[in-house]
Amino acid sequence: MWDDARQLNAIAVTLGVIAVAFLAWAVVGWVTRLPAFAFRDVVVTTPLTRASGAHLESVIRSELSGTFFTMDLDRARAALARVPWVGAVTLRRQWPRRLEIEVDEHEPFARWNDGSLVDARGQVFVADFAGELPELNGPDGQAASMVERYRDWAGQLAPFALHLTALNLSARGGWQLRANDGAGALTLDIGRDDVAGRLSRFLAVYGRTVGLLVRSGTHVDHVDLRYRNGFAARLPEFREKPARKRS
Repeated sequence: MWDDARQLNAIAVTLGVIAVAFLAWAVVGWVTRLPAFAFRDVVVTTPLTRASGAHLESVIRSELSGTFFTMDLDRARAALARVPWVGAVTLRRQWPRRLEIEVDEHEPFARWNDGSLVDARGQVFVADFAGELPELNGPDGQAASMVERYRDWAGQLAPFALHLTALNLSARGGWQLRANDGAGALTLDIGRDDVAGRLSRFLAVYGRTVGLLVRSGTHVDHVDLRYRNGFAARLPEFREKPARKRS
């Protein structure tokens, strides 16, 4: 091989190309990290309603690193998404030194389990909120489906002046609703079988049964719908009279 000039030339050309490629790669890597390409303007383009601008600024200063070419956008989005009330983040690089941040904030829909909130899209998050919200309690991973159930059932109850305040889903799939009928809290145990049918049948007769009692001033605090041909209602103030003793 060493006596073959053609092979030697081919090897030399190949080595030269490799050397040039490595040199170009090194130069590009050096250039892209130059301070000249560092972001000078970092701008949050959306008005913030709930998220803290100061908190976002702190994360931007401490977590976002790199230049126009080298910033890890996925890592930057993940860091900003950890700020309370931040639901989604969109980053846009504007040549040559501007970074625009668009923040989509969570809108609280309900309280979720112990200490969390859930938004209208079913995303669970943690933030401080002092306002009135319905309560959703259920297994992990069921938040989105429970938000949809709440919307559906709240709409069905509303025409009967029943305001849905809480929705519970057990680990075995049993549903329980809590509503306010104007006189107090009303709990509905639906169970896990034929859920939609049981609730529909109850509402179909509500006006002339439980609703009639409510309108007459008699409060019903619990209704069990887990019966094949009816339901059981409990009146908190009802006391069964003792049977008379026969003489």
